[in-house]
Amino acid sequence: MPLISVIVPVYNEEKTIKQIIEKVHAVNIDKEIIVVDNSSTDGTHKILRELYYDNLKIIYHATNRGKGASFLTGLSNASGEYVIVQDADLEYDPNDYLSLFEAIKDNQADVVLGARFLKGYHGLLMHRAGNRFLTFTLNALFGAKLNDYATCYKLARRETLNSLGLQATSFDIEVEIICKALRKRLRIKEAHVSYHPRSYKEGKKIRVGDAFQAIFAMLKYKFGR
Repeated sequence: MPLISVIVPVYNEEKTIKQIIEKVHAVNIDKEIIVVDNSSTDGTHKILRELYYDNLKIIYHATNRGKGASFLTGLSNASGEYVIVQDADLEYDPNDYLSLFEAIKDNQADVVLGARFLKGYHGLLMHRAGNRFLTFTLNALFGAKLNDYATCYKLARRETLNSLGLQATSFDIEVEIICKALRKRLRIKEAHVSYHPRSYKEGKKIRVGDAFQAIFAMLKYKFGR
């Protein structure tokens, strides 16, 4: 059993997919890499077909079902003791896995978040403001003190994630993981990670509509059963 399963949801990332998999593979940690191609329409599929590592699994969705669905497919096929999500672009540095493990080792936490705001953040103004507003809203609803709930990097034991009963199929998977962890009173820690945001022109996929979806999801997980 590998120490960590790295789940890589992919949709139309032909410019970066090979490089990010190489970066993940190079990290000195026992791992498996699970790529879930969410029915890409560019050259991603062809590039994935040409890649081979003995610890690489590639799963193809027949239709575009959303980031959350890709994560859940990856989780159901994971065998590692721990699980983390790696976006297929180059915004996050896989070398930060090591610092996240420092925060979770010796049973110090149930979930570790890779927070981008702890030591400053550079990127799109609206994106930065939106993240801060959404994190403030989540903190207010759940009485939490998180710095960056929306980070891609959420490290937890596989059994912990499976216990949450996750169902979200879109970007709101980020909200569901945190809200359900808070409702279960899991211990959440944050560790600083580096971040190099790309622009919408470069392929960034998050949109204003996703913020409204996130708020709706927070309310649902706070007041729903």
